[in-house]
Amino acid sequence: MRSFVTGIAILVTMLRPTFATLALASLVACGTPEPPAEQLFNGADLTGWRHVGRGEFVVEDGALKTAGGMGLLVYDGKEIGNAVLRVVYKPDTPESNAGVFIRAPEKPHDPWFAVHKGYEVQIEDPADEFHRTGSIYSLSPAAEFPASEDGWNTMEIALDGQVTRISVNGRVVNEFDGTQEVPERKRWFEPQRGPRPDSGYIGLQNHDEKSVVRFREVSVRPLSD
Repeated sequence: MRSFVTGIAILVTMLRPTFATLALASLVACGTPEPPAEQLFNGADLTGWRHVGRGEFVVEDGALKTAGGMGLLVYDGKEIGNAVLRVVYKPDTPESNAGVFIRAPEKPHDPWFAVHKGYEVQIEDPADEFHRTGSIYSLSPAAEFPASEDGWNTMEIALDGQVTRISVNGRVVNEFDGTQEVPERKRWFEPQRGPRPDSGYIGLQNHDEKSVVRFREVSVRPLSD
């Protein structure tokens, strides 16, 4: 009897690594859970945000709504880098013009500071590839993307060191390395060329009186490994 028990104990000991291996394989197969997102817009008011320039943003039906411009709604909470910025937005028309500003080295004190010292991820569907939705305005072109069914679009901007990767409605439309060559600046309102920081302040643009864009989510989460 003692021999039998001893044999069972040895067998269990031999199998333990197998069980551990299976458990580890199961965890790998399931993948690491995506880090939770931090909501930068609370859906009710402009807490944490500050407007500069003309026009304004108003909160209507749980969404930020552009009014007039050219202005900029700045998120003052912190600099954002090595993270994914997620914006869910809806333009009133395909021609509605707005933008998501990233990588500003200081808290913008006027809209043009963000234009010339940060990058603008453009929102305006029918423009050319360097000025349409998903482009980094006049610096990096965007591929066309499929429209959403209900008019609400999801834009994700991954800030990975000097690399900016932009997806719209689940499709990557632009990938830009801040060290690569860019087209020559042609117009006064195009951004000044030059390096941007890995981390910086963000903002939402209200472009003009005719353009109305609504933002119902602005959130950020750390980059996954």
